[in-house]
Amino acid sequence: MISKTAVEERVELGRYDEKFYAIVGRADENIRYFSKVFDIRIVPRGTELIIKGEEGKVRKFLAFLSAVIKRLERESLTAAEVKEYAKNFLEETGELERTEEEIILITHRRRAITPRTVTQRRYVEAIRKNDVVFGIGPAGTGKTYLAMAMALAHLKEQKVNKIILTRPAVEAGEKLGFLPGTIAEKVDPYLRPLYDALYDMIDYDKAMYMLERNIIEIAPLAFMRGRTLNDAFIILDEAQNATREQMKMFLTRIGFGSKVVVTGDITQIDLPKKEHSGLLEALHILKGLEGIDFVWFSQEDVVRHPIVAKIISAYEAYERDSDKVQKKKVQEEVSQQED
Repeated sequence: MISKTAVEERVELGRYDEKFYAIVGRADENIRYFSKVFDIRIVPRGTELIIKGEEGKVRKFLAFLSAVIKRLERESLTAAEVKEYAKNFLEETGELERTEEEIILITHRRRAITPRTVTQRRYVEAIRKNDVVFGIGPAGTGKTYLAMAMALAHLKEQKVNKIILTRPAVEAGEKLGFLPGTIAEKVDPYLRPLYDALYDMIDYDKAMYMLERNIIEIAPLAFMRGRTLNDAFIILDEAQNATREQMKMFLTRIGFGSKVVVTGDITQIDLPKKEHSGLLEALHILKGLEGIDFVWFSQEDVVRHPIVAKIISAYEAYERDSDKVQKKKVQEEVSQQED
């Protein structure tokens, strides 16, 4: 049996500042997480970390720590993001250091937007290579956020002249009734998530300037009818709530030099009849066409609070069990009628 050498290393993280707390986490939460996932012992003493364990595992953690510190020197990261990078470091290639090519956009807060999971990387690559990309999966997987970052990057690089953000104006399970105000004010609540993502990436004043000049246009899906969109980066969000007619109308608006990203979650269809979803139909009709790609996300790609992934998994398990119970009831009813 080959013995494994135990080693002890010490790392000085420096003064107590944002970088320090991004690494150690609130009340040393990240330190406890690192100890568990890297299978080593980490003892924090002031701003120093004492690391003990098998040599290979300690070296791996030190490589991770070095990559994180380098990233923190050029951008801001939260403690949760550092924790997420540790997870990816172990699950994927073992290399956390991002190349300049992986950085999609630097926000006005000096935060680099990069894909965090394998699926997100494939999604970004698909957008670069194809004219039309469908991103399908649960909430919190970065479908819309990464598409927005790619759109702004294309605009900055002058690959497109404008960005168009659209989504169906469908009520999510509740009747809002009459909404006062102009047309823009009526549809604003439905489009608010797109505004939120935009303001997170670029300065508010700059965003308002681009919106006023129609360099960035945010509009409900119904407003796309009759238009031909050239040299534009177009994002259709919440596409599961687009009807068959709306989806066909939207996809046939694509003009020369344009790129389209369609995002949606087929488990959250708010249309009266789910089978009328244009996204579901498009998945079957457009499969295999050259220039169109489909990227499927799962709860493993959720980059929100860790509890979100658990909630999604719980709902999926419940829905599977419900489907089994419903099928059993139907079979019993059929058996009774035959008797």
